[in-house]
Amino acid sequence: MGQLVHTLPEGEPVAGVTLLAGEIYLLRWKERDQVEVYDVITYRLQRRLTVPNARHFTDMTSCEHSRCMYISDNDNCVHRLDVQGAVTRWAVNHSPEGLSVNAVHNVLVTCPRVRKINEFSSHGDLLRKLTLPDDVIRPLHAIQTRSGQFIVCHGGAADPVHRVCMISADGRQIVHSHGGQPGSGTDQYVVPVHLAVDDNEFVFVADRLNRRVTLLSPTLEYVRQVASRDQLKGEPWRLYLDTRQRLLYVAVSEYEEGGLRGGYAAVFSV
Repeated sequence: MGQLVHTLPEGEPVAGVTLLAGEIYLLRWKERDQVEVYDVITYRLQRRLTVPNARHFTDMTSCEHSRCMYISDNDNCVHRLDVQGAVTRWAVNHSPEGLSVNAVHNVLVTCPRVRKINEFSSHGDLLRKLTLPDDVIRPLHAIQTRSGQFIVCHGGAADPVHRVCMISADGRQIVHSHGGQPGSGTDQYVVPVHLAVDDNEFVFVADRLNRRVTLLSPTLEYVRQVASRDQLKGEPWRLYLDTRQRLLYVAVSEYEEGGLRGGYAAVFSV
């Protein structure tokens, strides 16, 4: 089990968490000052940034190479926010969900409704579209490994299959998978919503409705639980792994009838 080392303040629901240039960026659902910036050592709030013309955030990731963050928005777009605070945006046609950055510094945007992964340059040029296999229903997040394969989690609350899959570089074949029918067993998930992958290609999975984070081997075999429902005061929605410090940041929000009501970020030593 991972050790809980710190929690960032509770407040509005959290849509994403990432690190950039020695600072923690926390994305909240609110009209202004949506991005809270914390010192990575002291965890003290440094400043707040506003993303203009935002509608409904779904994820956030960062790129040290490009010195910026990317924020997906259900308003069919991705916002690019650089460390100086400048914001630009580009269109994504199909309700973007999960975001990640691959080894060549391009942005991968997962679009659940059409089962696609769209790859963009840092400034929003569409480079390619991958259509995932038919049985990958409602993909929520994808990460590309150094070998070019994709780790994808899929399955919404009403879907019959909830899995984590390794998919070939061309997007056509499932190489390995973990999960199946929804449930609470060690080989089951209920909405595996987000992923993080370490330098050895071990996979961390945010299992949202089971309220836990699971660790899988590079071939997607169960290893252990990293964070339990006893450690998380809500549902884990987003992950970020600091591979150098072996710290896992978990964006946690609490769902009640009518929507999300609040959230925070938990930091685990893994």
